[in-house]
Amino acid sequence: MAEEPVYAPDQLKPGNRRQARTGALVTAGILLLMLWGNHEGNTENVYLIGSAAALILVVLVDVVLRRNGLKPEDH
Repeated sequence: MAEEPVYAPDQLKPGNRRQARTGALVTAGILLLMLWGNHEGNTENVYLIGSAAALILVVLVDVVLRRNGLKPEDH
């Protein structure tokens, strides 16, 4: 007999998409502002730019998938 996993009611509740997108973009902006710090060399810059670009890419992919109907609107 297959057992179904047990979920708490708050695990199935969708999060606030606008707040998540805003948080990701604000975080990307903060990462880019860290380029003007007191560090030497470009190794840190590569990771800061890469992390910011990854966050922006995730937000853009989410927007495109939802706009094209490839991702459900309620989750």
